[in-house]
Order: sequence, then structure tokens, then C-alpha cells
Amino acid sequence: MNKFTRTFALVAFVLMAAFCASAQLPSVQVKTLNGKTVNVSKLSNNGKPFVISFFATWCKPCMRELKAIAEVYPDWQDETGMKLYAVSIDEAQNAGKVKPLVDAEGWDYEVLLDSNSDFSRAMGIQTIPHVLIVDGKGKIVYSHSGYTDGSEQEIIKKIRSLVKK
Repeated sequence: MNKFTRTFALVAFVLMAAFCASAQLPSVQVKTLNGKTVNVSKLSNNGKPFVISFFATWCKPCMRELKAIAEVYPDWQDETGMKLYAVSIDEAQNAGKVKPLVDAEGWDYEVLLDSNSDFSRAMGIQTIPHVLIVDGKGKIVYSHSGYTDGSEQEIIKKIRSLVKK
């Protein structure tokens, strides 16, 4: 990586961090698994932090991340009161695969469908899995793409730091 590329990458990172630290959720529509329309800007967790995890049924790292979180989710909720919204970016013709997957996995997450990618596009999300953490005031305080085994621990670490404030 040359000096220009490193500098550009650093500037891009700083700008993204600044955006995420002050960003609010956009006013776009998604659907619940039951077909109800939800405005993303209204997502909340009664003043407690919440996580938004963008995924697709065909994305293996997404499935590994959501399965890993499912194993500890009840404990995380008991400890911090956090909530997870899993947002499928499966296109409309594949959206019918989401509910059977959620049911088969037994996920307790609130699952939303972003079939037209309005939400993910508004957030500038290019790759999945992608996790956002929103504090109790509705500000995006963390943004991360990709998944490696164990990286879900960074999520709960950030949630714990928000709850302690």
C-alpha cells in the first residue's frame, strides 16, 4: 500500500467514524415478516441500545454470525436489555425464504425485510454481514462489516459500555 492509499484509507475511516458517531437512522420503509410496514427511523428499544444486523439467507458469514449471537442472545438481553433487529436484504423473489429460515433457527430477533435495499442503500452498506449499534438515544455509535468467529464479542462489549454510561 503506497502513502497516498494509506492516507486516503485513513481519511475515509475517520469520515465514516464521524458519520457513524452522529448519524441517525434514515426515514425509509421496510416490512416485518407479517407484511407490516415499518419506518426504520422509528426503531427503538425503550431507551436502551439495540443492534441492527444486515444479512441475507445465502450469506454464510451472516448465518454464522446470527447463529453465534442466538446462542448468547438471551443472556445479553438479561444483562443489558439490548435488542437485535435482523434485516434481510434478500431480494423480493427470495424474501419467502426468510421466515422459514428464522423459524427453523428459532431466532428471537425482530426480523425485517429490506427487499428493495432502501435501508441498506441509505446507510451506505456495501457488504454483509454488517452490524450497526444504536444507542438508547437513536444515534448510530458503531458500524462493522464482516464476521469472523468470536467477533460477536465486540458487539456485547460495546453494548456493555453503552449501558454503563
